[in-house]
Amino acid sequence: MTFKATLSALLALGTLALTGCASIVGDSNQTIAISSTPSQAHIAIVDETGKQVFEGQTPTTVTLAKSDGSYWGGKDYRLSLDKPGYAPLTLNISSSPNGWYLAGNLVFGGLIGWFVVDPFSGKMYSLSPDAVDATLGTAVSSTSDDGHKLNVVLLEDVPQSQRGNLRYLGQI
Repeated sequence: MTFKATLSALLALGTLALTGCASIVGDSNQTIAISSTPSQAHIAIVDETGKQVFEGQTPTTVTLAKSDGSYWGGKDYRLSLDKPGYAPLTLNISSSPNGWYLAGNLVFGGLIGWFVVDPFSGKMYSLSPDAVDATLGTAVSSTSDDGHKLNVVLLEDVPQSQRGNLRYLGQI
């Protein structure tokens, strides 16, 4: 092998050693499809700092950052859906290490990929769920009169710890 060929091979191996597998094949953002029944529900998405990053209506797709740019800085989000006449719904979107980061660095990136390159790039994460198809339930009835309040809910929606406080009011 010539000196030039040897140098080229060493440069290629050196470049590969300074990369992480998830950084090679991953992306720093992820697109999430959001739909609801009924459609045209209002959506608000806030990140872990409380900053609103999206507002719109279903159905839609939204592109979210997977990392905040800091070392091991995976992003998490809270998605809220609401529509008049329906109970509001809140879901969490969480980041976690993906397969390219976990297994790919065994082959390509090694320790540098695991502990240096991928943790800074954010490409090592996947957001879950990667799609949302929410069904909004009918809103509960509520009325108030002279400081007394009546809430009507399904028995299955009453926490087990609160069922001992229920009182039978008679048949309608």
